[in-house]
Amino acid sequence: MLDERTILLVLPILILQIALMIFALVDLIRNPNPNGPKWMWAAIIILLNIIGPILYFVIGRRNY
Repeated sequence: MLDERTILLVLPILILQIALMIFALVDLIRNPNPNGPKWMWAAIIILLNIIGPILYFVIGRRNY
């Protein structure tokens, strides 16, 4: 089983991952013209954990 120390080490990474995912998905919904189809970016954001939202903000987001 996981001990308390392991949970305390993993918890900040998990919170960061969820916050990035939510922020990226909200931005994707509000963005009228991303680089590529929205369904593709939604899949990347959800499936690639921490890397997906970072890729969206670096590559997929256009200034609108």
